[in-house]
Amino acid sequence: MIRKPKFVIPGVDKKLLVKDAAKLLPDPARRRFLAGGASLGALTLLTGCDLVSEDAVEPFLTKISKFNDAVQAAIFNSNALAPTFPESAITKPFPFNAYYTVDDAPEVDGKDWALEVSGLVDDKKSWKLDELYALPQEKQVTRHICVEGWSAIGSWTGNPLRDFLKLVGADTRARYCWFQCADKDGYNSPLDMETALHPQTQMTFKFADEILPRAYGYPMKIRVPTKLGFKNPKYVISMEVTNDYKGGYWEDQGYNSFSGS
Repeated sequence: MIRKPKFVIPGVDKKLLVKDAAKLLPDPARRRFLAGGASLGALTLLTGCDLVSEDAVEPFLTKISKFNDAVQAAIFNSNALAPTFPESAITKPFPFNAYYTVDDAPEVDGKDWALEVSGLVDDKKSWKLDELYALPQEKQVTRHICVEGWSAIGSWTGNPLRDFLKLVGADTRARYCWFQCADKDGYNSPLDMETALHPQTQMTFKFADEILPRAYGYPMKIRVPTKLGFKNPKYVISMEVTNDYKGGYWEDQGYNSFSGS
């Protein structure tokens, strides 16, 4: 006998819950799901959750989020490039965006700064800024896409992350590169290894051919044009190659870890 799912969620608007859950699905799947008459019952059958209380909502959405991550990771093509643009298309001024104001952005002294590299790498050392500047650099003009719904085109110059990983003898069979930042709240974010090895994923040192401004992440940010903006950490102070999922600032608050753009 098949038990009929229960959909009673005191104080929760079922239609809004379905819409929120559907937002966590990959875009093509979301369109098909909503066009097919999305319902709480359908999502419940998909996740195996009985939504009988408000306490059940969070794990329910978490399951949908993990499903989204798995689907995006499965269809990610490491050889497919994000679109590039002519310099005439660059957004001016390029917007500042963070959970704090630009006046509260970290002020990093480049002379004292060093990138700590740890984890599953042969060469565990700290890299001074001058050493990183001396590495071969490439420029890309790509679109930054924010989870809030806006986008902007910028010019970014730096060393391809995959080249740096090879240089330090990273185990590229590992699952993640995990970045820690200088923000006062300890911003951090994991990057799946396949994306870390994407040819456009970059250790960025310049914006618009000038040393990376404070507003955009001086002295180094990780530019990932195949990901949403919050997966592009700024003010990076360390990188760890690891098989452990360590979470992240926004990921721990429910954002999808994969978050492809």
